Amino acid sequence: MKAIICPRYGSPNVLQLREVEKPSPLEDEVLIKIHAASLNSRDLRILRANPIIMRFMPGGLFRPKIKILGADFAGVVEAVGQSVSEFQPGDEVYGYMPSETRRGTLTDYVCASEKLVALKPSNLTFEQAAAVPLAATTALQGLRNRGNIQPGQKVLIYGASGGVGTFAVQIAKSFGAEVTAVCSTRNLEMVYSLGADHVIDYKVEDFTQSGIQYDLILAINGYHPLSDYLRALKPEGTYVVAGGSMRQLIQAGTRKKQVDKNGRQKIHALSLEQNQQDLVFLKGLLESGKVIPIIDVCYPLNRIADAMRYFEQEHPRGKVVIRLV
Repeated sequence: MKAIICPRYGSPNVLQLREVEKPSPLEDEVLIKIHAASLNSRDLRILRANPIIMRFMPGGLFRPKIKILGADFAGVVEAVGQSVSEFQPGDEVYGYMPSETRRGTLTDYVCASEKLVALKPSNLTFEQAAAVPLAATTALQGLRNRGNIQPGQKVLIYGASGGVGTFAVQIAKSFGAEVTAVCSTRNLEMVYSLGADHVIDYKVEDFTQSGIQYDLILAINGYHPLSDYLRALKPEGTYVVAGGSMRQLIQAGTRKKQVDKNGRQKIHALSLEQNQQDLVFLKGLLESGKVIPIIDVCYPLNRIADAMRYFEQEHPRGKVVIRLV
């Protein structure tokens, strides 16, 4: 089978399309013929070994241990292990591979635990479904699990036009929140179309200086100092950081200990927890039309270097999808 191999750290030019051995499912796994995958910041961090901690988590020190990049997938079950009861050959499924499995999805086939796979939303194409898992789960867990989002709350999404942000705006609206989205000038109209109640152009207005305070702030790749976010947060509000600079993540972790002891504001640095239940929950939102995937562009597998360069340089609106079939 074909796979995109990352033999060493570097630019997208190091990526190679090679023939590799087709995997066989273990007792509790399903073998999936991948029709589409998508890119995430995780792929770029592994490729570039940036930040340096990526050489240790998920490793390796001199060469990447994850040889095949890609996390999200949508495809068709081809075979199942002996103990698999939830799926059968022919089922259309979607999901994502956690980094600890060291199995990527920019390849023709992947084996995944049946507990980390769900039936594909029936109203989505494979390309649309492949745009969902990691980004939408990040948004869902940031808002619901860490943010404890409630109907009627004022919620601010910083970084609302990217892969996670476009899902976060829609998911927050599905929970009944009043959503303020922050993005760049060229994305204002698109973010409004996702249902945001208010949209702030960060090139024109600094939301931290407006005097408005929010019940929940989800910062996706935000680069404001932590003190700015907390100033825009209500006294009992919650700040969740999902991505961004290493400095920001460290600040959130350090300040969280102080706030937990002395204050009512809550601070969380999101650590994703993969589970089948969230994929099923998202399937319901997608099939109801409350959430739609936003795809910026699709590339074929043999143009993965171009796709990765676009992802890195162009700040895509929504997701960059890789088509395998």
